[in-house]
Amino acid sequence: MFRSLDSLLHSQVRLAIMTILLNVKSAEFSYLLKNIDTSKGNLSFQITKLKEGGYIKVKKSFRKNYPLTTLSITPKGIDAYENYVEAISEYFQKSRKL
Repeated sequence: MFRSLDSLLHSQVRLAIMTILLNVKSAEFSYLLKNIDTSKGNLSFQITKLKEGGYIKVKKSFRKNYPLTTLSITPKGIDAYENYVEAISEYFQKSRKL
C-alpha cells in the first residue's frame, strides 16, 4: 500500500522552498526568488501556504528603508519534509519491484 503524500509539500515551488530552507538557517525572499523558477506573486502565495501550515516562519523587517522578508523552517516543517521524502522514496522503491 502507498503512503499518502503531504499535499502541502507536493508542489514544485513549495518543495523547493522547503529544500532550500532545510539547508540554511534562514533565507531572504530575494534569495528564494533567484533560486526558484517562479514569479514574485507565486512565490509569495506559496510562502503564505507554508506559513499557514506551520512549516515556516516569516519575519518582515526593513533594510535601509526597503522591505525585507526572511524565512526559516520550523521543527514541524522539518518533520513534514522528512516524512515526505521517506514516503516518496517508498514509491520509487516499490516501482522497482513491479
